[in-house]
Amino acid sequence: MSVSISPLRIGVDIGGTFTDFVIYDPGRGTLETFKLLSTPSQPAQAVLLGLNQIVDQYHGEVQEGRQLPAITLVHGSTVATNALLERKGARTALVTTRGFRDVLQIGRQNRPSLYDWFSDPLPPLVPEELRFEVDERVAHSGAVIQALQVDELEVLVARLQAEKTNSVAVCLLFSFLNPQHEQLIAKRLAAAGLPVSLSSEIIPEYREYERTSTTVINAYVSPVLGDYLSQLEHDLVEHATAIRLQVMQSNGGIIHPGEARRKGVHCILSGPAGGVIGCQYAACAALSAAQESNGDTAGSTLRLLTFDMGGTSTDVSLIDGQPQVTSEALVGGYPIRIPLLDIHTIGAGGGSIARLDAGGALRVGPHSAGADPGPACYGRGNLPTVTDANLALGRLDSQAFLGGKMPLDVERALEALATLGMDAIQAALGIVQVANAHMERALRVISVERGHDPRRFTLLSFGGAGGLHAADLARSLGMKQVLAPPLASTLSAFGMLAANVVKDTIQTVMLSAKTPLAEIEARLLPLEEQLRQEVLAEGIPAASVLVERFLDLRYQGQSYELTAPFSVQVLDDFHQLHSQIYGYSRPEEAVEIVNLRLRVTGLVTPPPLPSQPWQGSDPSAACLGQRLVHFAAGALPALFYQGELLLPGNQIAGPAVILRSDTTLLLAPQDQAQVDRFGNLWIQVGK
Repeated sequence: MSVSISPLRIGVDIGGTFTDFVIYDPGRGTLETFKLLSTPSQPAQAVLLGLNQIVDQYHGEVQEGRQLPAITLVHGSTVATNALLERKGARTALVTTRGFRDVLQIGRQNRPSLYDWFSDPLPPLVPEELRFEVDERVAHSGAVIQALQVDELEVLVARLQAEKTNSVAVCLLFSFLNPQHEQLIAKRLAAAGLPVSLSSEIIPEYREYERTSTTVINAYVSPVLGDYLSQLEHDLVEHATAIRLQVMQSNGGIIHPGEARRKGVHCILSGPAGGVIGCQYAACAALSAAQESNGDTAGSTLRLLTFDMGGTSTDVSLIDGQPQVTSEALVGGYPIRIPLLDIHTIGAGGGSIARLDAGGALRVGPHSAGADPGPACYGRGNLPTVTDANLALGRLDSQAFLGGKMPLDVERALEALATLGMDAIQAALGIVQVANAHMERALRVISVERGHDPRRFTLLSFGGAGGLHAADLARSLGMKQVLAPPLASTLSAFGMLAANVVKDTIQTVMLSAKTPLAEIEARLLPLEEQLRQEVLAEGIPAASVLVERFLDLRYQGQSYELTAPFSVQVLDDFHQLHSQIYGYSRPEEAVEIVNLRLRVTGLVTPPPLPSQPWQGSDPSAACLGQRLVHFAAGALPALFYQGELLLPGNQIAGPAVILRSDTTLLLAPQDQAQVDRFGNLWIQVGK
């Protein structure tokens, strides 16, 4: 088959255990995927190895007289996340208004461990000796009370250089209303060669502690992410083809590397964000196919709990029509206040290590065996993990892991499980049960604790390890069905190819809700024009630009606000939203507009999902035989199926195991499953 010279689009997601690749060739209309073990000490190494593998494949075809296509590489990375979690960011200084240098230290006086008298607070990212003050003051109205003493800046630069500072966060009081002083400081520091993060650019919003923390985190991680991206771009240039690099953001959109270098905080959750976007796209197609087969043209709201279980962690999120966006997050205990997808992450994955605590209780995670040494069955480690437990229970095929490219060592897994001081099978069942309890709790956080009934949702399972646990988790939550896409193991990387260009901004205004709509629109227009130009600069046609306007509102006297779409009925929407979330509303009370929010999206055409015509219900052509699988009720004979050979319409009754080249799915005896025309497996969960 001929190879098109249309640019290839490649999504890459670096996980703690595996690095995933999805390749879309527009000319052939094909989607290909593969996984490589991650290289934690040098994350780019796995990216380059995979890219070499792809380019070598096309070079073989180029030698036959065809042209090598250009490449667009959309990349989600944990580099910024790891720099923060492992406290390996840049040596960062903070410059603030005199009298406010200890905002980071004081925080909100919250105690995460309320009853632990010996709990130590998290150390601030900027130590006391690197927190500097300048003489200036801006009022709450934005008026200048005390002008910046420009002659102070020479002394400040000298002190920053003497301290060997690598990055500087500038966060002045009320600079979100008047950024003039921050801009003057930035100009002088940039002239001295110091990278600068301004709060008036990163987060032009009130709340001093969160604004300072977010700006400091940006200054802390941006140089590390910038160095990584620069090195990656340098290495990519060595390939004999044009490669354009794009980076995934935490808000579910993509940006160019230059912006990612300046705003590293926006890429803290880039990998998990790709997964949520992939879920939305795959589930929309699956839902449309289900409605067509049922003759339903009215449509229904997309309601999903997304469950991404990888080798190191589990990420869960909720989609109710659209992915849920929040502006409040804690990463490593530090508050970040930027628009990002509402994703809850726990340390539970296939590589999570099992152990007995001092009281003899079985614990699983949060520590992981990662990619090196990995689970015991990988052949390099000797600690029992969730993957070892699933292998011992017969739920994994030792010769079919990663399509047979990575055989697993059953004996080594059993030996590792035996170190827990109990029968290996009982230990394995206990490990799975404890891991499931952790993941069920995470799903309740994102649903029940947000006011949603999980029984009204479908559990969308993805990630390399998710299919082995999804049906049991859905059963525990009272959910009726599970959706497992054929790209489940690499859905985060696929989501990066389905992601749009997204730009968010916010501006604190503190206006009465009685303010005329025309005045609010006049304040929104310059923000909208700025973001529109940024989206157009990414190569998006003007006709593909979508603008969404929002207001953050609260009843006067409240401490926190809710976000509602800007329209003529925004007040009615706010009262209804307040009632939905808090159980009451006060239409007679005065309402305050706290912030203006804008989201400008550049729509990108996602890769089409391949489909097949409907076949019969008999799956026997894909059957690999029958083997014993251990469940809580005992060992039961289960049919094994090759997932790639299942056809639309095929129906499978549990107990069963579906083997795909990059993941495995488990059906309990009471479960039933059917394949749709996109290759999705719909599991009807029995009680």
